[in-house]
Amino acid sequence: MPVWAYDLAESLLSTDLPRRWSHSLGVAGRARTLAGILGPDAELLESAAVLHDVGYSPRIVNSGFHPLDGARFLRSESVDERVVRLVAHHSCALLEAEERGLRHELEAEFPLEEPHLVDALIYCDMTTTPDGTPTTTPDRIAEIVGRYGLDSIVGRFIRRAEPEIDAAARRVEGRLVQADTTT
Repeated sequence: MPVWAYDLAESLLSTDLPRRWSHSLGVAGRARTLAGILGPDAELLESAAVLHDVGYSPRIVNSGFHPLDGARFLRSESVDERVVRLVAHHSCALLEAEERGLRHELEAEFPLEEPHLVDALIYCDMTTTPDGTPTTTPDRIAEIVGRYGLDSIVGRFIRRAEPEIDAAARRVEGRLVQADTTT
C-alpha cells in the first residue's frame, strides 16, 4: 500500500471534504481489486486513485478545475510523474477541460498516461459512489448529473464522456474476466 499517497490525500481532504475523502478511499479500494491485471503498475494506480480528487482541496484550488489543480500540486510535491499524469487525466478530464476552455493547458502540461491505466482509473472512479461504495457506471453518471444538473459544465461533460466511460469500464471488466479464466 502506498502509505505516502494516503497520508497526502488524507491531509488535503479528510477535514475539509470528508465525503470526497470517503470517495477517494473507495476508489483506492477499487484499485486494489485490479492488482491482478496491473502487475507492477498496481501500486502506481492505487496511488493515483487515492490522490485523484486532491485538486478539490480548498488549500490548493487555483484554476477551479480539480484534475489540473491536483496534478499541478502533486508535481510541485515531486510526486511520480506517472501518478501526476493519471490524476491530470482521470475520468475523461480532457472533455471537461474542453468545456472549461482549459483543454490546451491540460494537454500541454500533462501528456496522457498508458491507456490501460487511464481505463483502470476511469473504472475505479466511475464505479464508486461519493460515499465510497461500489456502483455501476450508469448509476454513477446519473448521480453526477443529478448533483450538478444537466446544463452545468459537469453535467454536459459527463454526458459527453459517458460512451468512453462505459467503454473503459467494459475493457477493464473484460481484462478481469480474462484473468479469471486463465488462473
